[in-house]
Amino acid sequence: MPIAKSKLTPCLWFDHEAEAAAKFYVSVFASGRIGRVARYGKAGQEVHGRPAGSVMTVEFELDGQDFVALNGGPVFKFTEAVSFQVHCDNQDEIDHYWNRLGEGGEEGPCGWLKDRYGLSWQIVPTALGQMLQDKDAGKSGRVMSALMGMKKLDLGELRRAYEHR
Repeated sequence: MPIAKSKLTPCLWFDHEAEAAAKFYVSVFASGRIGRVARYGKAGQEVHGRPAGSVMTVEFELDGQDFVALNGGPVFKFTEAVSFQVHCDNQDEIDHYWNRLGEGGEEGPCGWLKDRYGLSWQIVPTALGQMLQDKDAGKSGRVMSALMGMKKLDLGELRRAYEHR
């Protein structure tokens, strides 16, 4: 079933884990789904070096966002220069995405983590943008100070900093 309906679709380059990664990501997001899977053929084997029949690309969707996972070999690795933000309405959502995406990965500062495949994610409360952009410099400054001391974000603590409690 085709997924690509958006004009822009991020393509994620993996060595050989595209299918496993896509299945992992759709298991994390309630509305995630796998689409078409394309396989390498004999054509181009002198360039791609992949066995005929092995997975080349996997189309998948997470909460309405289309992605393609490509098994392109060990040439490129993910860096923090590109990450995906997951906007969460409450602490339960923050905990869910932080815990699931972080399984086998690495925690970072300020709501950032790397998953088991090295892809960077930012797990952030939806309200954070409003708090950081508040015209009251005291409020936004307290939130920034609280944020800088966290790994997984604590929405209650951020709200307390915002409200100066």
